[in-house]
Amino acid sequence: MADTSFRDFVLEQLAGLPALVCKRMFGGYGLYAADVFFGIIHRGVLYFRTDENSRAAYVEQGMRPFMPGPRQSLKAYYEVPAGVLEDAEQLQDWARWAVAAMYN
Repeated sequence: MADTSFRDFVLEQLAGLPALVCKRMFGGYGLYAADVFFGIIHRGVLYFRTDENSRAAYVEQGMRPFMPGPRQSLKAYYEVPAGVLEDAEQLQDWARWAVAAMYN
């Protein structure tokens, strides 16, 4: 069962995003800006969509790609650094970059 307290914290931090939607998926949650899927909450960790331009910011901070299972990796989604997660304004900026990554 997904951790709802972490989900609630993430949604509170992202409250400034327009048209934010959170849907249950695969034992976690998917985050959408309107109809654009940009994030995943899974096992108490937040992951955002990346592209070739934004991925370096995650890798530089030692963040890893989303791995829902031991043999599966979704390399387009990376763990959001704790410092970013704790700063609502910065988290919303990174979320906007994650949405933009869908178009790159």
